[in-house]
Amino acid sequence: MPKPHSPLGAEIYDRELENVFHSWSAQGSLDPLVVTSAEGPYLIDADDDRYIDFSSQLVYTNLGHSHPAIVNAIQEQAAQLCTIAPAHASAPRALAAEKILSHLPENLSKVFFTNGGADAVEHALRLAKLTTGRPKVLAAMRSYHGATQTTLTVSGDSRRWPIDDGRTGVVHYFGPFLHRTVFHADTEEQECERALEHLENVIAIEGPESFAALIMETVPGTAGIMPPPAGYWQGVREICDRYGILMICDEVMAGFGRTGAWFAIDNYDARPDLVTFAKGVNSGYVPMGGVAMTQAVADTFRDTPYPGGLTYSGHPLAAAAAVATITAMEDEDAVGNAARLGTDIIGPALTELKVNYPVIGDVRGLGCFWAIEFVDGYEGQKALAAAARAKGLVVFVAGSNRLHIVPPLNIPDEVLREGLEILEEVFSEATVNARATTSEEVEGLFRFQSALIAPRSPPEWISDRKM
Repeated sequence: MPKPHSPLGAEIYDRELENVFHSWSAQGSLDPLVVTSAEGPYLIDADDDRYIDFSSQLVYTNLGHSHPAIVNAIQEQAAQLCTIAPAHASAPRALAAEKILSHLPENLSKVFFTNGGADAVEHALRLAKLTTGRPKVLAAMRSYHGATQTTLTVSGDSRRWPIDDGRTGVVHYFGPFLHRTVFHADTEEQECERALEHLENVIAIEGPESFAALIMETVPGTAGIMPPPAGYWQGVREICDRYGILMICDEVMAGFGRTGAWFAIDNYDARPDLVTFAKGVNSGYVPMGGVAMTQAVADTFRDTPYPGGLTYSGHPLAAAAAVATITAMEDEDAVGNAARLGTDIIGPALTELKVNYPVIGDVRGLGCFWAIEFVDGYEGQKALAAAARAKGLVVFVAGSNRLHIVPPLNIPDEVLREGLEILEEVFSEATVNARATTSEEVEGLFRFQSALIAPRSPPEWISDRKM
């Protein structure tokens, strides 16, 4: 992305690179888009160019940018009560808890507010360990739960490797994912059955009485948007009940309408003991997260103080934004609209892309929560994302082989279709450019394609032995 042409934009760009340390980045290769304003599904940069936001930033602007009801709520709350310590009661916090609980399973009855998703997971794990008196946690491979020491250690991806010293009491297991099955499954039913058998075997060999909790993203997000097969969550619930393990559903990314349901657990009739949330709870306008819990978990601390808290727990501005967001979602049927967009527009368009462009190995998702996964060995997803941005479309680059299509839940149909058309143009042009390469490069490409691992084959480091 070229440096902004406008003097102000160029100045912001230079000062950002000089003074700001960016997350998840090699600092010497940064090239940020200088965003000066945003509205609805659009970002506006320093040169007044507009971009359709198919990333929802980090998958949290569920109602788009600058939604008037949320902005007004923040402004009004700032004028009345801008901040208050969490030991005091305040109307926005109480109302936010009521609104959140009203859309969760009825067995959840209390909310502990945090500043974001990572500390929500931190506290969910602490609550589970103190409630059960057990030290260990089950966590899924192909998962992401946050960037703190605890949450990154619980996460099941390579970002954990630099900080995991192996002393954290976390045992990882494989969840179901038929496209890259490690269970040698041929159907969703087989994948579900074998994944549950694998989970129970891990618990048995590690000692059932040692586990306080199992944590898993209801629909894994950053790791690949992998909706589990029917029956999986019910099976996990049965296993957890059998061994007295608390079930934690991480809904930080998938919650608040993203999957076309209020929470992803609604798609699977799951009844967790704890739910973590953040991001879409107030469309990301003011940082907020939290843990919803059963009364049984809360009662552990009826007479014993809970050893944890945050300075900004249930911050009035964040809570007011949450109330306004959830109210707007109810009034505008944002959840139903997300389901419709996924079924009628996004799903069919991405499926057609897969048919037309063999470089795509799989598309999957629901609601406004979709992944395009490339065939093994393909390394062009960043170039595709850059080409899309040059045409006015921002997509979410995930991992080394995926683009995620995660627009706001209230994106207008015509804007959504325009963005999908840009995506098709980018794939088409990439294909034309590939065909214009030299004969040696083309021959090499064919050799590479013929050696591709079949989409459902296990990674090389997985034993051929049945699990």
